[in-house]
Amino acid sequence: MVEHIELSDISEFCVKIKKWLTERYGEEEGYSLWKLISRQYDKYLKDLPDYGGKKTSHALAIYGSIVIFSMYPLLPDHPPVEELQELVTNLFMSEFVKLGKFFNLNRSFDMWLINKVFQKVGEKDRKLYAQYPACFCNISEPYDKKNHAARYHFTQCPNAEFAQKHNLMHVLPLFCNSDYWGISQIHGTLIRHGTCGNSDKCDYCVVGSENPMAKEYEIIKDEAGFLVSQKKSR
Repeated sequence: MVEHIELSDISEFCVKIKKWLTERYGEEEGYSLWKLISRQYDKYLKDLPDYGGKKTSHALAIYGSIVIFSMYPLLPDHPPVEELQELVTNLFMSEFVKLGKFFNLNRSFDMWLINKVFQKVGEKDRKLYAQYPACFCNISEPYDKKNHAARYHFTQCPNAEFAQKHNLMHVLPLFCNSDYWGISQIHGTLIRHGTCGNSDKCDYCVVGSENPMAKEYEIIKDEAGFLVSQKKSR
């Protein structure tokens, strides 16, 4: 039997969204919208593949995104998707603010440590993928000692698969673009050439913000709304 994450399992996440709805639309309309969002979320659950439910370490990344996918088309004022970027970034990346108070990727030990974290997460992801093929497909890459860069990439992303299936690709950049801000909070720079939404893989190259590699790139937004790293012209 497939077990998915119910809204009650991510209640703290949902409280923040309900607060945003109330502040934007008022208490009564915000409450009504949340009921509609909840119904839409439950409808989506019935058709989702098995991600492993609570077994996956990416539960919030997957199911939290489905909450946003459920919400955006129901907003009565039809705002540009960019207006939700701050909300989404804070929802998924707030922990990086706390982490940045003692973790700094400009320190060699911290870079070594984050690479170890990437490797361990990759191992766990691959075990989960073998059991639940709809999950993230994580490919680890060796640590770049010369450039002090930690790398890995996904060749499959459940959020991209969901967005494509439900014609919500315009909403997908909200999640992908948040990664840049999250990495910046731990004094790092994300160098990314594409995601599973605009490329054949979602690549992570993470360096310290003072690393010479960080200075070689600028962040631009492509036609589909995804932030990508582009090498600066000389």
